[in-house]
Amino acid sequence: MNFTDEIIDALSIDCLIFGFKDAQLSILLVKHGIGPTLGQWALPGSWIKYNESIDEAAGRILSSQTSVENIYLEQFKTFGEVRRFSPRRVITIAYYALVNIEKFELHPGPTEADVSWFNIQEVPTMPFDHNKIFEDCLSFLKHKIQHEPIGFNLLPAKFTLLQLLELYEAILGQKLDKSNFRKKFLKMNLLVDTQERQQDVSHRAATLYRFDESVYNKLLEKGFTFEV
Repeated sequence: MNFTDEIIDALSIDCLIFGFKDAQLSILLVKHGIGPTLGQWALPGSWIKYNESIDEAAGRILSSQTSVENIYLEQFKTFGEVRRFSPRRVITIAYYALVNIEKFELHPGPTEADVSWFNIQEVPTMPFDHNKIFEDCLSFLKHKIQHEPIGFNLLPAKFTLLQLLELYEAILGQKLDKSNFRKKFLKMNLLVDTQERQQDVSHRAATLYRFDESVYNKLLEKGFTFEV
């Protein structure tokens, strides 16, 4: 059998976990503690076992390397460039999730030296094609946020319109008109005024909102166009 007839025998999972806090969108990375990429920051990822589904593998890998668990991971894209991983031919399935950073306490797994959140503007050079996977997923989110509501898992249960605006600005990477953003969002009837205001703030307390879950789910199914 020559090289071109060989069968692909390596399949892996890579996880892109985005979190939002203090007006910054971050990505969860692990520092490799063993192997040829020792000391390098990378996306949480590893091999799929023969006796598990790919969804099970994604959850296991993420939990074992970062301690983040019990979250919904959605398949994003498959990456299979011939030379993306040397010396073997490896295809990886990328999963992504949007989470509230404050809900999770991070702990590196036995093969990781560290685990941490990185501002999306400060992502280091990663091994393999992890930077491309990250950039492709971020581009996907920029498109998605203009056609589906995003924020249910990234924001606290009760949030201000400014926090929502900052989330959109962080994902899109651009400043938005505050007044226009407010009008468009309130027009969708997606937000419910909780009749509460911020507590323990040095500035004028802003109104707190929550998502109307039924409207949110309908918009997820139907989609919409949110022009910025």
